[in-house]
Amino acid sequence: MVSSFSRLLVSSSLAACATALLLPSAALAQAGAESASADDDDTIVVTGSLIRRPNNTSVSPIITVGPEALDQAGTINLNDALNQLPSFTTSGNAATGGQGTGGRATINLRGLGSNRNLVLLDGRRLPLSDISGNVDINIIPESIIGGVDVITGGASAVYGSDAMSGVVNFRTLRGFEGVVLDGQYGISEMGDAERYNTSLAIGSAFADGRGSVLAAFSYTHQDSLQGSERDFFFDKVPSSFIGTGTFIPSATNSPSLAVIQQVFAGYGTPLNLPGSITQGSQVGNLGFNNNGTLFTQNNIAAGGAVVQPGAVNYQGPNGTNGYGVFGNQVRMPVGQQIQILNSLERKTAFVNGEYELAPSITAYGQFLYVDLTVNTESGGSLTQFPTLTSVPVTNPFITPDLARVLASRPNPTANFTWNGRYVGVPDKNWDENYVVQQYVLGFRGDITDGWTYDVFGAYDQSRHTQVMHQAVLKSQVQRLLNAADGGRSLCSGGFNPFGDSNARSLSAACVDFITKDAISIEDLTQTQFQAQVNGNLFDLGAGPAQIALLGSYRRNTYAFAPDQDLTADSGFAPGANIEGVVNTLPLGRTAIAVKEFAAQVDIPLIANSPFAEELAIGAAGRVSDYSTVGSVHSYEFDARWRPVEDLLIRGSYQRAVRAPNIAELFSPPQGAQLVIGTPPGALGDPCDVRSTARTGANGTQVANLCVAQGVPQAGIGSYQFPTTATGQVNTGNALLTPERANTFNVGAVFNSPASDGVFGDFSLSVDYYNISIQNVISPIPGLTVLSKCYNLDGSNPSYSTTNEFCQLVRRDANGQLLNVSTPFQNLGALKTDGVEVQVRWSVPAPFLADSGRVYVDSAIGWLNSFKVQLLPGAPFLDYTGISNGGAGPNSVPPRATPEWKALSTFGYRTDDFNVGLRWRFQGAIDDVSSVLTPNNVQVGVSSYHLFDLFANYTFENGLELRAGVTNLFDRGLPFVASSQNSTDAALYDLVGRSFFLGATFEF
Repeated sequence: MVSSFSRLLVSSSLAACATALLLPSAALAQAGAESASADDDDTIVVTGSLIRRPNNTSVSPIITVGPEALDQAGTINLNDALNQLPSFTTSGNAATGGQGTGGRATINLRGLGSNRNLVLLDGRRLPLSDISGNVDINIIPESIIGGVDVITGGASAVYGSDAMSGVVNFRTLRGFEGVVLDGQYGISEMGDAERYNTSLAIGSAFADGRGSVLAAFSYTHQDSLQGSERDFFFDKVPSSFIGTGTFIPSATNSPSLAVIQQVFAGYGTPLNLPGSITQGSQVGNLGFNNNGTLFTQNNIAAGGAVVQPGAVNYQGPNGTNGYGVFGNQVRMPVGQQIQILNSLERKTAFVNGEYELAPSITAYGQFLYVDLTVNTESGGSLTQFPTLTSVPVTNPFITPDLARVLASRPNPTANFTWNGRYVGVPDKNWDENYVVQQYVLGFRGDITDGWTYDVFGAYDQSRHTQVMHQAVLKSQVQRLLNAADGGRSLCSGGFNPFGDSNARSLSAACVDFITKDAISIEDLTQTQFQAQVNGNLFDLGAGPAQIALLGSYRRNTYAFAPDQDLTADSGFAPGANIEGVVNTLPLGRTAIAVKEFAAQVDIPLIANSPFAEELAIGAAGRVSDYSTVGSVHSYEFDARWRPVEDLLIRGSYQRAVRAPNIAELFSPPQGAQLVIGTPPGALGDPCDVRSTARTGANGTQVANLCVAQGVPQAGIGSYQFPTTATGQVNTGNALLTPERANTFNVGAVFNSPASDGVFGDFSLSVDYYNISIQNVISPIPGLTVLSKCYNLDGSNPSYSTTNEFCQLVRRDANGQLLNVSTPFQNLGALKTDGVEVQVRWSVPAPFLADSGRVYVDSAIGWLNSFKVQLLPGAPFLDYTGISNGGAGPNSVPPRATPEWKALSTFGYRTDDFNVGLRWRFQGAIDDVSSVLTPNNVQVGVSSYHLFDLFANYTFENGLELRAGVTNLFDRGLPFVASSQNSTDAALYDLVGRSFFLGATFEF
């Protein structure tokens, strides 16, 4: 930590020296929807384009979020505040970083994916944080933000192909002189989930106003929150991987049921299995009590029916120490073991400056440095993904009763498979450290009267160092299991996996022997050069026609070096040498470069005429030449009409094109976790005897397909998949072609003509959007692959193993589901449309002060449709109003697509004081099973309401105090059937009622 902080100070000091005379202009030509730039004549300028249009005349819907609104949210992360707006769909945040997935915070407009919107800082691209080209919003220090502008209409022709669903532009502080100290602290009502941030900003003008400089430094800390600290997760999700360890009978070498019944009869707890259960049947996993006796972990099933309840002779804890008996099955709920909110620590330095070298030349520069560490955690490591370790019958820790059962097998000397959680090893967790640097240098000025230029170059680099702590090595575990003395000669006490107390008594020496810190490194760079010229062409009497010409070059590189034990080359193919990991592969330095040329024109046609205070048209076009897929073309047409001064009607149409990114093109096979749940409450493994696929009308055909795929015939009548997740293998595809989208929006903005009274301060905007994307680049969702292979939606009526989806399903030698392949493909299409409304209203209320006003601000979103076509020519699946809790942070379809979403603030303010109540609303949504398995629909999520209370007061000495209560009424978590944790941890409030207190001092 000391060294990283030293690097921050040194780097920021060097940058301060280098850029003390340099600062970007207040209105960069590509200023990403800046809405508060002032010209010499004090006209308000709204961009959302390459052309600066005066008088609030943007043709694209723009949402502007000021720093006050960000403060009122009470969060320390910008994306959490933005996700409350209807335009945003919850993507990556502090609740989606489990299993070492990076802990990134990403932005997702309209649910179309975080890689289909563009994130900017002062109109320039931010450093990328992953192979898919996503920007981690965590790297943006809140202390420098003067506001956020969101263009919610497509903007590819204007800003670049990434902007299919829109642009999010973070604006830094401008024209600031003085010193600002800021701090905020928050804590939950239960005394946990602490968070705080502090910042210092210093701004100054010099050389008689020809130059200015701003430097800002900040520190942010957020505590983690464990599932065990919230009652909701007490029984979520019951995992069959338990710390006692279990013996997994082989379907092809199963023990004698007569012997098993004799063993249990000796305990006084007979199994009483019916005579139809024969030697060839698979009883189920057998667990180990601390006294060496056996217990049945699961219900024993045959022919899809339970013939013997499980948990027979179980003598362990129930409801304590992480164990519970659920439906007569011994489980360890995953929710208690995981970190439901990641911890975060961030140190930032930001310096920018400008200096007028000559009347027509202003130099500007900028430096950003971020050292960010996010810790993610997944609980005790488990033997989850093949190739599994096995136990020889010579292991000295095998109990007498287990030895008796093993000896009754047809091949009594064969090794046997076990599973369990390494409860004697500290929880597996990851430190995700990001060191990000960005350097910008540019020049802007006047060419001649009415013509300006802006040229800049930028370079950024990001290094993501991932350290997996307590990574359990299969090779070392296998050495201990194979040792004649149980491993005592290799580490103190050896390794005894039979029984909870034995597993927990693992010595420190043995922990060190079987674990390591696995280190993987991602390196990303981005180089940008851009030149832009703006000028006036002609005047038709309504104002000058304007043009903007832009040329740019951008090159992105990516390299990934995983720890050797995370790869399939580690000796445990197809899995990795680390327990609970599928596998991953390195990727050498890979690059994508693009050269672009864009032009935009704006032509005022009529002004100051009856029924046409303003009438104008515009157009834009962009040619992008990619080093991978060649040239693509985007274009846009727009119009705006102001029939009277206070009413603006606007609309635009664009064709957008997005080229595939590095991940989609070149990613080697990468392992991930696919959450499938446990049937019948979730899809699970369709071959599982408990699944609706097996118990339905076509159960026989499904069973035959499962046998043809590798489930042993002898065990098909009792086959169960032992856990809630399996492996998923994602792979790039060099044959991908670009996506194409048509985007249309039309809307109106009304400002009340009244100067006082009830409607003296009233504004309303209503915008309709319609986006359709063809040739969508996406992996087929893993659950969809399973649904289609096993004909749950009619895709494989012949139940053939050669079905294209069945070819993506892989099983091991015992028939257990090994992994599901989900390669990137040009699939079908996406289409969505809806309406967004923004209302602002206030009236005088001088009962506390002459300046007092009662006000209402509301943003409301209505989703008319969200439909997904998985393959060309296939029918569209309607995901409108759907809860998809098992979706990844950036998946399409997303985590939730509610028909209604709103954020409303009701308050009272004066010149010095502001108090208000924020209401966050999401309409009721159906479970995704209504789309994937319509014959077995799970319960959905009812409407969700959260209320927050906030207040702030500004003193005359420059001190402002603010405070608030989030989740005022302590709204609990809703149940989400499709989520592994039975709720959507990213979407809903995990913390409960919490409080924050902040102060800003300016001098």
